Amino acid sequence: MTITGFDSTGQSTGENVLPPRQVTAADDLDAELIALEGDVVTPTRRAVAPAVETVDEQEIRPARRRLPWRALTWRDVCAIGSFLAVALFVTAPLWLNLDHELRDDPQDQAFFEWMLAHGARVLTDGVYPFFSDRLNYPDGVNMMANTSVLAVSLPLTPVTLLFGPHVAFNVFLTGALALTGTSWYLVLSRRFVASRLAAWVGALFCTFAPSMVSHAGGHPNIVSQFLVPLIIWRTLELRRPRRVMRNGLLLAGLLIWQAFINLEILFMTAVALGIFCAVMAIVRRRTHRGEVLTFLRALGVAAATTLAVLAYPLSVQFFGPQSYHGLAEFVRHFGADLGSFTAYASRSVAGNEAVAAGLTQNPAEENAFFGWGLVILFVGLVLWMRRTATVVAIGGIAIFFAAMSLGPRIYLNGVNTGVPGIWSLLHSVPVLNSAVPTRWAMAIAPMVGIILALGCQRAADMIRTQPQSRGPVRVAMITAVAMALVPLAPTPLRTTLMDPVPEFVTSGAWKQFVDDDHTMVTLPLPDSNYPDPLRWSAYTGQDMRIAGAYALLPNQDPRNPDDRTAIFSPPWRPTSGLITSVRQGNPIPEITDIRREMTLADLRFWKAGVVVLTPQARDIEMLRTFSELVGFRPTWTEGVWMWDVRALVDNPDATVTAIGMK
Repeated sequence: MTITGFDSTGQSTGENVLPPRQVTAADDLDAELIALEGDVVTPTRRAVAPAVETVDEQEIRPARRRLPWRALTWRDVCAIGSFLAVALFVTAPLWLNLDHELRDDPQDQAFFEWMLAHGARVLTDGVYPFFSDRLNYPDGVNMMANTSVLAVSLPLTPVTLLFGPHVAFNVFLTGALALTGTSWYLVLSRRFVASRLAAWVGALFCTFAPSMVSHAGGHPNIVSQFLVPLIIWRTLELRRPRRVMRNGLLLAGLLIWQAFINLEILFMTAVALGIFCAVMAIVRRRTHRGEVLTFLRALGVAAATTLAVLAYPLSVQFFGPQSYHGLAEFVRHFGADLGSFTAYASRSVAGNEAVAAGLTQNPAEENAFFGWGLVILFVGLVLWMRRTATVVAIGGIAIFFAAMSLGPRIYLNGVNTGVPGIWSLLHSVPVLNSAVPTRWAMAIAPMVGIILALGCQRAADMIRTQPQSRGPVRVAMITAVAMALVPLAPTPLRTTLMDPVPEFVTSGAWKQFVDDDHTMVTLPLPDSNYPDPLRWSAYTGQDMRIAGAYALLPNQDPRNPDDRTAIFSPPWRPTSGLITSVRQGNPIPEITDIRREMTLADLRFWKAGVVVLTPQARDIEMLRTFSELVGFRPTWTEGVWMWDVRALVDNPDATVTAIGMK
């Protein structure tokens, strides 16, 4: 078995080139993770597994110089192909029905389609990448505070320009899953375990765990975890002597790249690695006295480089225009239900949508659904390999993250137990107040995957070194893994027919009303319940500027001006509030001259050139209300009702008069 580049004898594996029938130590569990117990090649270490000494050093050295693609075997190609196949299976409904959108989280799909269009515009038009006024005009949107995914949207620019942001989103989501599986497999098989099958099992779970499939329903930035295994590998490599600068710079590059995909994943990875490295430094303090100093020097290089590059983007995120200070209070209470850890997610083969709905806030946050089988297997594997400090440390971090995920108050099967969780002490701490507590459970999946890979490798070692136990061990391991993982097998994402982009937008008719001095206002303004205008703007390459937004924006409550927590829509304005109320089914209030004056002020604030309404629920009520507010009826053209309001907005002396509406 190998981990972090060293096999059970302490020898460097280079590119993990091993003899076909390598024999590893079976009676020394600590030797299985020798890289974390001791990585100095000595005669004593070699004596642990004499069979490995037959490997000629001249055979290993050329392998290190081989290009990565030359190092791939047919098993590797099959494994990588399987990740792509499963990713396509999960996202197949999006590919087979390009006129569909995600059923459970259409608002985030529209949001990321808009972000993909932003990335393309950064390259084609050279616009400022960290802020945009194409959305939520005139206040705009802080892109760094809204997961702009620039590290993905920029490379996908050709796809976005050729096929549109809707197809680019599908490529983003499918590619994120396939690349994450490939990355986990290559790192596990080259640096953690010798068995390709063990690496495949671990990578398969890391990629398609219930939490990953859940977030695939709307959060491609979160399932884009292909850098996580690389960050883990390069962090453990920091202890290498004589490569301080190189190792530090390599890690810094990965950290910067991940920062422009998703900072939340980077933060949780850093916390887990920080705890793990601290524990291992204590365990190894006597046998590797100089290792900590080497590690810290390389870490200093990585930290200094990362902070130097990210200093400006992070300053924009936390202190720039439209920045916010922590998530809303109700989001910071999104904790994982204690009962969900042994339940099955709605997108798992054994899952039940009704049961899962009672254990989580929404279908996109089913982070802790591992099922009884996997919980038992995980605990059993940790106990089985308990003599290895690495395994115990990983198991301890997983338990700690599970406790963090429970939120400020612990719930059991939907019932508040009244018992405070660890998060009750942390949810108001700066930086942590921008984290969703339930997502700490999502970070457990990679730890489970690593333990699965190590456990399968341990069983493979026993089969090779103890032929008499081959049958029982093989049957026991296959049965245990199958019982734990088969019920968690993912099902395809659920989609629904989306409202098409209106012809008024696709034909370019909007251009005669929207220019550098005017915007489009939609009824209702875009929010989490009506994200369609974001897709319209993305379709035009963000040439069409719109008012309102579905995005994380600072609260601007005049009753509490110091409150800068995030909300998911622009601050309330009289007109947007009234139209939203009508759309929700509330009675239409009396339209007075005061309301008309407030509407005129709102239109001037938004610099509206045209107001449009598409056919939708309660569209007639919204049409009548807005017509009363502006004093004239709309025109039906190219699939929308349209009010040309430029005369009202551009003329400071213009007034609104009432019309008779029956």
